[in-house]
Amino acid sequence: MSKLIQPLLLFLKGVGMGTADVVPGVSGGTIALITGIYERLLSAIKSVDAEALKFISKFQIKHFWKHIDGNFLLVLLAGIATSIITLAKVVTYLLDTYPIQLWSFFFGLIIISAILVLRNVKSWNLGKVLSLIVGDIIAYMITEATPAATPEGLWFIFLSGAIAICAMILPGISGSFILLIMGKYEFIFNALNDRDIPVILTFMAGCVVGLLSFSRVISWLFKKYHDIAIALLSGFMLGSLNKVWPWKLPLQFRINSHGEQVAYITKNVLPGEFSREIGGTPQLFQGLLFMALGIFLIVAIEKLANLLKSR
Repeated sequence: MSKLIQPLLLFLKGVGMGTADVVPGVSGGTIALITGIYERLLSAIKSVDAEALKFISKFQIKHFWKHIDGNFLLVLLAGIATSIITLAKVVTYLLDTYPIQLWSFFFGLIIISAILVLRNVKSWNLGKVLSLIVGDIIAYMITEATPAATPEGLWFIFLSGAIAICAMILPGISGSFILLIMGKYEFIFNALNDRDIPVILTFMAGCVVGLLSFSRVISWLFKKYHDIAIALLSGFMLGSLNKVWPWKLPLQFRINSHGEQVAYITKNVLPGEFSREIGGTPQLFQGLLFMALGIFLIVAIEKLANLLKSR
């Protein structure tokens, strides 16, 4: 039975990562970290190296598959792809229709995740505290950045892919939000919809280069300075709470690819001020309820993971 449960759970973790990556401000890396697969994912990505290419060149497919932890990657990527294909429109709809409830859910999910992840720090010292603070500040500053007008040359598309994919594997830093800041979020989505092959291939190449190189840096950091890495990544998660705060007032708008006016610069406010400015109910009870739901979900996942480990 456990042989069936483990792949199913891994698939669902992939679904969670894909769902998170669709939302600007939420990171798939956060889901990987809080569900206990982050280090294994980094190791699997890092294993796509010269030795793996040597196995391929000699047609030693079985050795290659084992070397890159192929079964793990296949199930996880299947979950991510399934989520992006099937849930992207659902998440977008919820974001437009029930923004307070959805952002509250992510807020609760991220804050409890950061607390649980910090328990993995075996002992605290000044260096680890500073790492936590630095991660917090970096993530906060990124969430405060203003989207910019940027070049549309292929060189910049490649760079955008490399930077965005690095953000996607960092907990608390959203690859989608990085693309938004770089002015390429809608550009890339339009290229996908229009089947703009040169742009898509260039972006994918940037993603591959960024992923293979940056995963080695993070993996090395985990191996050499595990507790500092945990503190830094937890800081990223806590700093990202600025982006997922449920009660926001729009400051500036832009026209999206569908000709609709959407807010792209917002200000976080307390529920009372939100109610006064918007002129409606702040939906405080619903917000708190969905925060609690996010917290409950992560605690339940951790309990289930511990139960499966004990068997």
